[in-house]
Amino acid sequence: MSDCIIQQMTPQGLQPVDYRAASLSEAAQYEPDDGVYTVTNTYHTLAVLKFDAHLDRLEDSARRAGISLNLDRPILRASLRQLITQAGWGDVRFRITVSRQQPDSLILTLEPYKPPAPMVYENGVRCITLPGSARHDPAAKTTDWMHTRGQLALPEGIYEGLLVSDKGDILEGTGSNFYAVLHGELRTAGTGMLPGIAQQIVFVVAPPILPVRREAVNIKDRPRIEEAFITSSSRGIVPVVEIDGRSIGDGRPGAYTRRLRAAYLDWVAAHLEEL
Repeated sequence: MSDCIIQQMTPQGLQPVDYRAASLSEAAQYEPDDGVYTVTNTYHTLAVLKFDAHLDRLEDSARRAGISLNLDRPILRASLRQLITQAGWGDVRFRITVSRQQPDSLILTLEPYKPPAPMVYENGVRCITLPGSARHDPAAKTTDWMHTRGQLALPEGIYEGLLVSDKGDILEGTGSNFYAVLHGELRTAGTGMLPGIAQQIVFVVAPPILPVRREAVNIKDRPRIEEAFITSSSRGIVPVVEIDGRSIGDGRPGAYTRRLRAAYLDWVAAHLEEL
């Protein structure tokens, strides 16, 4: 894969950084531990989804972390358009990172966007729970968690680890929000996790399909979970068919999950905007 593009957006304009990396994941090791960030992808090269919501959350994360951040959104958009156009990759996945030391100089990192394989959506994925793994300040999307997450080694064949509170509540994935259908309700944690941008869309499209309850399911509920899925901005709705070696439902993406994903994709198609 081509090297990713990494530039610093400074008051003086875009400037190169003093390192290179082949991916967003590799580039993360060079970014500060005490910053905040957001990640998303483009559609049709220069279209984005809920980009201002990403920036709202970035500003909120900075506030929670005590970082003074004053985003110039028009300049940020223009800088991203410039880098994406110069890259010539088409759709990209990009990260915006703010450091505590230089909050007026944003790190912009881009790589070619590769969506999950179709079989991920068709067959679903396997997850494991990580008991006692709840984050200290989950409402802030911080770079120290980005680094911690990068060091987590999941067993082969496991797509995502699910963070669990001391009480056994399944709060979120390491890089996603988690949902379960239980007793005909869509359940997802209302506290103790990072509110997701994709989650905002789920809360719009789900109520006509089934009731939504913002309360986490517990590990003890696993045998009764009818369906499950995770969401993130770059992946949308990903069905979960197994947790801790136990099949969810009949071990295939469920009917509610399929309907929700179709509604999600329709909403996305209708709400894309130019960067």
